[in-house]
Amino acid sequence: MRRRRYWTDDEKRAIVAQALVPGVSVSRVARQHGMNANLLFKWLRDPRFRPTENGVGDFLPIEVVADPVVATIDQPASGGTIEIILPNGHRLTVHGAFDPEAVARLAHGLCR
Repeated sequence: MRRRRYWTDDEKRAIVAQALVPGVSVSRVARQHGMNANLLFKWLRDPRFRPTENGVGDFLPIEVVADPVVATIDQPASGGTIEIILPNGHRLTVHGAFDPEAVARLAHGLCR
């Protein structure tokens, strides 16, 4: 009866690196480490165990910026009212000044 072997991530990376050498048989590397070749092929497909050029994983660059400035629309106050009756029966009523794009997004969301 065989005992299950547990490999650390560092061991997996080292074995994968050996299997990626040009001209080396993946099956031979697996036999050298007393493991099934199918397991090694699984590790080869897993990006966590792929070696990188600089020893650091693949990350995307990010940029931290200050809180975004929210644009406000300066519209004169109006005493008007708009009422929209949607095909699904919802009724949208807006009193006073409003942002037309915001009302359009709201109406679109209510139509779902």
